[in-house]
Amino acid sequence: MSDQETPVTAQGPALRPVRGAARCAVAALALAALAWVVRAVWHVRLARTGQPASGPPDQGGGVHRPLTALEDSYDRVSSVGGAVTLLCALAFLLWLDRVRDNARALSGAEPRYGSPWLFLGWIVPVVNLWIPRGIVADAHRSVFPDRRLPAVVNWWWALWLAGLAGGGGLIYADSTDGVIARAYTDVLPLLAADVVIVAAAGTAALMVRTLTTAQQQRMDETARPAA
Repeated sequence: MSDQETPVTAQGPALRPVRGAARCAVAALALAALAWVVRAVWHVRLARTGQPASGPPDQGGGVHRPLTALEDSYDRVSSVGGAVTLLCALAFLLWLDRVRDNARALSGAEPRYGSPWLFLGWIVPVVNLWIPRGIVADAHRSVFPDRRLPAVVNWWWALWLAGLAGGGGLIYADSTDGVIARAYTDVLPLLAADVVIVAAAGTAALMVRTLTTAQQQRMDETARPAA
C-alpha cells in the first residue's frame, strides 16, 4: 500500500499514511541508541583515565578549570547526544500523532486524552508518569478493543521510567562537568543508566513496528470495501 491518504469510506475521514512516519521514528530511535552507546564508551574512557591531579572540572565557588582533551571531547559527545535525542522525540511524536488520528478515524471514538497532552504529557510533572503510555495504549485499544495490549508497550514504558529515575539517564540532574566528575568517582550508575536508555530505545522501536503493523492491517481491511 502506498503512503497516500486512504479514505475510510466515500464520506468518512481520510486515514493518514503511517508507514513512512514509523520508519523515521525507528531510524531516529536507532540513532539515539547509538548516541547513548557512544556516551557510555566515553564514560568508560573517563573512568579508566582517572581524574586529573587538578581535581574535577567544577572546582567549586564558581571556579572551573580548563577541560582536558578527553573531557572536551565528552562535552561534544554529550551535545550531539542531546541533539539526537531531540530529533528522536520529534520523530516519535509525529508517528504517535498519525497513529492517534488514524485510531480516531477507524474507531469513530475521540481520544481519551486531548491533543495538548500529546506534548504536555511528557513534561508536566507527575502526570508524565502515565499519560504518554496512556496515549499509546488508547490509540491501540480504540481500534482493537478485543485484543490485549501488546506487552512491548509495558516493557517500553518501564524502561523509559527507569531511564528517567534518579537523573542518571535521559535527563541528567548534573551539568556536563558534574557528569564528568561522576564518571571519575562512580561510573557504574552512569553505565547502568546508559544500558537502560539503549534498551528503552530498542524496545520503543519494536513497539512502533508492532503497533504500526497492526494499524496498517486494519487500514488495508477497511480500504478494500471502499475500493
